Amino acid sequence: MSRRISHSIIDPLVAPLVLPLYRALHIPRRFPPEGIVGIGHLLAIGGAVGFAFSDDRAWGGAIGAAGVLGNHIADMVDGTHARQTDQCRNGGELLDHFTDPLSFSYWMIGLGIAAGRLDLALATVILIYATAVLTSIKAKMLGEFTLRAFGPTEFKALLALLGVGLAIRVLVEPAGATGPDVVGVVLWVFTGVGILQLLVGLVTSVREVNARGSAPDTSEWEVARSEHPSTGQDEL
Repeated sequence: MSRRISHSIIDPLVAPLVLPLYRALHIPRRFPPEGIVGIGHLLAIGGAVGFAFSDDRAWGGAIGAAGVLGNHIADMVDGTHARQTDQCRNGGELLDHFTDPLSFSYWMIGLGIAAGRLDLALATVILIYATAVLTSIKAKMLGEFTLRAFGPTEFKALLALLGVGLAIRVLVEPAGATGPDVVGVVLWVFTGVGILQLLVGLVTSVREVNARGSAPDTSEWEVARSEHPSTGQDEL
């Protein structure tokens, strides 16, 4: 199991609230933590639908923000529930990490629909998955899963604030008024910052695995053979 190290700015502020929040939710002990991951994923999808309408519907931004916050609450308590009820499973952790980049991708696509810029949404999705792959490979090589100062929690906080801001903008904007393309500008910013963060992360990660990683893998690939059911002979 890799060590988990968070350099997050916000996590130290919310970490003391996780256990009281978990207790307040009164989740049944027999409920599987994978179910909490699934609920969080559904909330992320709902948030993406909200973001898709956030440019001209106040409820869109509100639902987008609610989906992001609901997803993060689920993400905070699923591990706590697993530990408190002795239901820790590798499959649950795999599912959790698998759905995280999917959730961010949904939100980017929702914003891309609102702005009419699916090209920028696609760029952000590529950056999200490139960062996720880099983080996972680095974790395998170093034996520790590290989150940066501006990580998933900070990104979710920014998205929630964006949703609230978009909802307020639609409410206060005069009917028929045409303002700046806020969502489009945000996607441009996300793309630019994402590229910069990925490049810096790639360079620093290569240096870290070279300096602190285990011995390089020099083994050859093994070709798996299976036994044919009728002949009993091995086949490729």
